Amino acid sequence: MITVVVCGALGRMGMTVGKLVHESQDCELVGGVDVREGMFYDVPVAPSDRIDEVLANTRPDVLVDFTVAAAAVQNIAAAARYGVAPVVGTTGFSDAQRAAIKTAVEGHVPAVISGNFSVGMNVFLHLVHEAAKKLGDYDIEVTEAHHRYKKDAPSGTAKMILEAIEAEVGTRDKVYGREGLRERKNEIGVHVIRGGDIVGDHAVLFAGNYECITLSHRAYDRAVFASGALRAVRWVRGKKPGIYAMADVLGL
Repeated sequence: MITVVVCGALGRMGMTVGKLVHESQDCELVGGVDVREGMFYDVPVAPSDRIDEVLANTRPDVLVDFTVAAAAVQNIAAAARYGVAPVVGTTGFSDAQRAAIKTAVEGHVPAVISGNFSVGMNVFLHLVHEAAKKLGDYDIEVTEAHHRYKKDAPSGTAKMILEAIEAEVGTRDKVYGREGLRERKNEIGVHVIRGGDIVGDHAVLFAGNYECITLSHRAYDRAVFASGALRAVRWVRGKKPGIYAMADVLGL
């Protein structure tokens, strides 16, 4: 049985992850952490400043984090102190925060950190790599849309898409939206939409003379991310210390 603590337990993603863990046959939900106390799926949720106490008392195998960047850095560090493997879907990390995570994790615990745990999205990223290899001389535009409450923009997934493209075509200037008179150069356009309850839409347009190719992925329910995170929970236990991506979990 794989024991799990969820950070951000009372949030939208935390509740979805908690439900899947609670209903699984091979995982056990043993604790939760959030900004306030509460209960979820018959398990107590402690305030975030008591995370060390939660980890010391429950001794979980895995900590799942869907919070905000500043909190996630602290939660990952706490997990590493107690030998707990983090599975992290939080996005919006700064370079300094990523460096802090690397210091906390490497040599201590295995961690799966991904801007998107959807299986389909990770296959989509693989296709973006392949398309960019062949279409590097085409104009490239990235569009993403999320619900009105998402704070970071572009999304962590959009940044993963940009990394996939630039791994094949080299670094290019990014233009975030356009206004006024401007000639298109050797750039990647990035466009962000925030509204309603959109779970997550991402698209890449490769536009050449006489033709366009669009690759797109749409998530209809947060359960797709929670399901992928649970897949990572099952995979990460027993791995060598280090930072892994969802592509490692899927063998891509």
